[in-house]
Amino acid sequence: MQEYYDRRAPEYDDWYLGSGLFAGRERPGWTDELERLAQALAALPSGNTLDVACGTGFLTQHLRGDVVGLDQSESMLDQARRRASRAVYIQGDALSLPFPAGSFDRVFTGHFYGHLERPERETFLAEARRVACELVVVDSARAGAEQDEMRQVWTLNDGSRWEVYKRWFTPNGLAAELGGGATLFDGH
Repeated sequence: MQEYYDRRAPEYDDWYLGSGLFAGRERPGWTDELERLAQALAALPSGNTLDVACGTGFLTQHLRGDVVGLDQSESMLDQARRRASRAVYIQGDALSLPFPAGSFDRVFTGHFYGHLERPERETFLAEARRVACELVVVDSARAGAEQDEMRQVWTLNDGSRWEVYKRWFTPNGLAAELGGGATLFDGH
């Protein structure tokens, strides 16, 4: 998957911005929801945060305090450095975090958790709990389904096609899998 994200990095934010291959999608209320999500992230208490699978830094830029962004893709990290330059960025494996226990106040991850199959999710949760006492997960939801998963074929601007695993959660389903917690933002 590293090659996929290396190749996708320059166009990754098209999904957020509704541009490129996503320009024709009808997404009523999307811009307002994205703004509300940004506000929810900015309202998190300032702290020492590890942003796992930070991608282009699209969500990283809203985190307050000292932030370390980690991603397996150097191309994604290059994008993140331009967008959210106050953070420190490290290339690394989200399933084997290269930090000592208790290094952070919070682990944050956006649109990563839903791409992990169950064994990987369990490994990630153990690693997140090892390095921080708080975990914040942002991911896409599919209303009405506690668990819904599939393999999708995603096409990049260069025409290449990639199979990607995706699992959607409801807020309650995600909280249950994480072992409890509060929903800070519940959008469509």
